[in-house]
Amino acid sequence: MDINLMLCQEFELKPWQIENVVKLIDDGNTIPFIARYRKEATGSLDDQVLRAVFDRLNYLRNMQEQKSKIIASIEAQDLLTDEIRQAVENASTLTELEDIYRPFRPKRKTRASVAKAKGLQGLADAVYEQNNETDPFVLAAQYLNDDVPAVEDAIAGAKDIIAELVSDDPAGRKMLRYSVKNNGSIVVNGIKDDLGVYEMYKEYSEPIKSAAGHRVLAFNRGEKEGFLKVSVDFDKTIGLSILSNLHVKNNSVSASLVSEAVEDAYTRLVFPSIEREIRNMLTDSANESAISVFAKNTRQLLMQPPVKNKVTLGLDPGYRTGCKVAVVDGTGKVLDTSVIYPVPPHNKIEEAKKIIKDLVKKHGVEVFAIGNGTASHETEVFASEVIKELDCGISYMVVSEAGASVYSASKLAAQEFPAYDVSLRSAVSIARRLQDPLAELVKIDPKAIGVGQYQHDMPQNELSQALDGVVEDCVNSVGVDLNTASAQLLNRVAGVTNAIANNIVLYRQENGPFKSRNELKKVSKLGPKAFEQCAGFLRVSESKNVLDNTAVHPESYDAANKLIKLAGVESADIKSGNIAPVNKFVETVGTCALAEKLEIGEPTLKDIINELSKPGRDPRDELPKPLLRTDVMGIEDLKVGMELKGTVRNVIDFGAFVDIGVHQDGLVHISQITNKYIKHPGDVLKVGDIVTVWVISVDVNKKRIGLTMKKPE
Repeated sequence: MDINLMLCQEFELKPWQIENVVKLIDDGNTIPFIARYRKEATGSLDDQVLRAVFDRLNYLRNMQEQKSKIIASIEAQDLLTDEIRQAVENASTLTELEDIYRPFRPKRKTRASVAKAKGLQGLADAVYEQNNETDPFVLAAQYLNDDVPAVEDAIAGAKDIIAELVSDDPAGRKMLRYSVKNNGSIVVNGIKDDLGVYEMYKEYSEPIKSAAGHRVLAFNRGEKEGFLKVSVDFDKTIGLSILSNLHVKNNSVSASLVSEAVEDAYTRLVFPSIEREIRNMLTDSANESAISVFAKNTRQLLMQPPVKNKVTLGLDPGYRTGCKVAVVDGTGKVLDTSVIYPVPPHNKIEEAKKIIKDLVKKHGVEVFAIGNGTASHETEVFASEVIKELDCGISYMVVSEAGASVYSASKLAAQEFPAYDVSLRSAVSIARRLQDPLAELVKIDPKAIGVGQYQHDMPQNELSQALDGVVEDCVNSVGVDLNTASAQLLNRVAGVTNAIANNIVLYRQENGPFKSRNELKKVSKLGPKAFEQCAGFLRVSESKNVLDNTAVHPESYDAANKLIKLAGVESADIKSGNIAPVNKFVETVGTCALAEKLEIGEPTLKDIINELSKPGRDPRDELPKPLLRTDVMGIEDLKVGMELKGTVRNVIDFGAFVDIGVHQDGLVHISQITNKYIKHPGDVLKVGDIVTVWVISVDVNKKRIGLTMKKPE
């Protein structure tokens, strides 16, 4: 199996691209490093394509390993033929490989193995030949013994052996699997009187080939919880016809016995196995799709624009235990904390207002961040009243607090804030989430962030791997301030292990802020390879070398400095963003000729020019700013036809949930997103988008809001 050739065909890439990517991966380079600093070698493939190639490469290598093991196993049984070897080598999926190996796999005790132990293999072979001149019943008399007292017993044992042969036939399984996938249906029935959220699946059926992933995950969960029974429906006559055409040769007496064995094989062995495979296939496909959506949503959530350099007051709402308050400065440093009781059962509104107003005046608070959990709406109403009374330009935003409780109770939070209790840590986290979502959310298991669907039903290893990859890509695309980043944020930088991250923080504590990127080489355990992988993603704004505060890699410093010198520009000009002379010089010489002169590739040259234009730039700053509010509404204030601005909080298979400022997110069904056909809501919407919506339905009791993005006529 030529793995590189298969990757070229599957990803429609050139052989040199795949060859270079595979070599870079095998040499221990990280995906972010390859995507950002080896563009010439890959043809500028982005991190998502590179991860897909990486995952597929591992799959194919695993399959190659399995093929070697299977060939060795069959060879050890002295059953390997050139035909079997060729079939194994040509297998393109693990399922196909499993079909080929099935007859040779050591089996537990079966009806066929019992019959073989009784000496009935010869009779089974003779019957399966289906010779018109052979009377199987006369022949069966020759196989009688203490274990096989009657002809009927011998015939039954022979049929059991033939049934297993039919079941193990890879050709029949492949044809039947294909037919069931394309012509079968998934059937769901309720098995309880009260099905609750599964009511729509009380009597449900749809073709397997069009079964939507979110429905598969829904009725899988319903089955697991004991509310539903799920099965595969397929025309048995078609299935029997497929197997009979392969195994029944004529109209002889033996053929009629083979036909009976085929029906037994289909009913008892083959179809139940194919049904499990189809269910697994649907589940695997649904999981893959759901993980993809989860990863996409997580990427968009992490890349939401930060509200930078604003003194922020975080509010973690609560009823009985009160609302926890934390004030942090523009860098996230905690300035003050408190607890207020403005909502039931305490209703100490005036006292709470005084505390908040005092904190605002004392620290110059510019924005409020309110957690969206219990008592959020009441706290939002309270905050809105305080803002009106202060009348000093303060705005607020309701922030998702998914995972905040997980973080605040973690060892990490205890190390970061040993003097604060769990609830106050949550208030700090909520404030910081508004200031810099990425820096704060990296401290939390991505699965706890709360975007996606059915995350607890998915294979956790695959989900974690996908989400960790997303977090790594996001952190490295934004870049990290070497002198302020936490160990958790540093740990997400390419090439930085947990030990190295802790050593970087320890080095800062012992030696003060880093003065240059080169100083990284003094950090314990950070060797040449780690430096190569991580250096370009770490920023040192305090450095005298302006390049240390850009994404220009140290390996390209000579080329960048040569460019600056040729263009006649000073470092001070670069720091101020005045690179007009550089652009003019590049335009005059041409990127191709200049890249050759500087002995670098054109993609690297373009990246250097881009970085010189905005040292320390944050790609998130170019995105639309988050929607900050100054007033509040409740769900009871909504009217059908009302036009509102909202923020997309979650994108799922059947629509998107939008925060419109009433504590309860509204659903824009996929059919209400646009007048054009779209395959998935994620084709046009992403988490964090600011959208205009119109209310089409409101159910106050069930707290359901229906929205549309189609402007009413």
